[in-house]
Amino acid sequence: MSKEVIFTDKAPKAIGPYSQAVRAGNTVYLSGQIPLVPETMEIISDDVKEQTTQVFTNLQAVCEAAGGSLKDIVKLNIYMTDLGNFTTVNEVMMEFFQEPYPARAALGVRALPKDVAVEIEGVMVLED
Repeated sequence: MSKEVIFTDKAPKAIGPYSQAVRAGNTVYLSGQIPLVPETMEIISDDVKEQTTQVFTNLQAVCEAAGGSLKDIVKLNIYMTDLGNFTTVNEVMMEFFQEPYPARAALGVRALPKDVAVEIEGVMVLED
């Protein structure tokens, strides 16, 4: 099976040796997004709600570049440096997703790149 690298300038460029996403068949593996503003490559703010909104906006741009949308995501992994932000992250997620929601894990981690509060990765399945 071949794989296709997905790239868009509407999401932050990779800050390491990885692709924004990789498509294999009808499955797209979305790399973790942090709250970088694509045009400046700077963190949007210290506010967790703004960070989470930027992360979902970045994921949405990558999904669209791959030929899909957030509604095609079947699995998300959410990493937070403070699980006290769980409710805020959920509230923002509900602004971007409607039922049926994707499967999901929400994990507390010690640190994330660039000292951000949240990072989200996912798996999207496109129609054949």
